[in-house]
Amino acid sequence: MSQAELASLVDVRRETIVNLENGKYNPSLKLAMDIAKVFDKKVEDIFFFEPDEDDDDDDDEDEEE
Repeated sequence: MSQAELASLVDVRRETIVNLENGKYNPSLKLAMDIAKVFDKKVEDIFFFEPDEDDDDDDDEDEEE
């Protein structure tokens, strides 16, 4: 399947698919689910989460004490 075909099926621009493939764009939950549906896969079979290197769980300012 071409990038253009996938983009058309999930109603985004081809550039969005290119950026997803290159790791320059994180999809919305809806887009991730739409892409997974096209390939008859689970979202977690296609996408995975990698925290930013700058993220430090020990300094979570939103955490209640």
